[in-house]
Amino acid sequence: MKMDLVRRNTDYALRAMLSLVSHRGNEPVSSREVAQQCQIPYQLTCKLMQKLHNARLVKSCMGPTGGFRLSKNPSRISLLEVIEAIQGSIELNRCLLNVEACPRQPDCPVSKRLAELQKHIRRHLGSVTLSKLIRSNSNKRKSRAKIHNPKRRKNKG
Repeated sequence: MKMDLVRRNTDYALRAMLSLVSHRGNEPVSSREVAQQCQIPYQLTCKLMQKLHNARLVKSCMGPTGGFRLSKNPSRISLLEVIEAIQGSIELNRCLLNVEACPRQPDCPVSKRLAELQKHIRRHLGSVTLSKLIRSNSNKRKSRAKIHNPKRRKNKG
């Protein structure tokens, strides 16, 4: 049995946020356009955008040319913020919630290791921003383009 640390709806929300980043300028993008571009069901896109709005990660603009746009610079929005906006706080195990959830927590060696792992995961997800994701993706595309379309040398002869 598998456990998804990042759930499907959260993956969709991350794709939607990256879609907003890719729309240069600060023009609002409709939920329908985000849904089509990211291949997410429209109704689900609307719900996810509402959650992102409630978390103040996006702003909504009303009117015929309305839609959503990022509420702050993509370099200031982390994966952790998006994940927590959609699925809540990341907890590896119930025992890490508090002492009431697990009375063995203060002396449990498993709990201590899980707490360390959770801290590393949260720190890493907090350090990865939407800007970093976009940059790493564009660098990969550039690398692939060089491999598939190498510049031909001209013979001077």
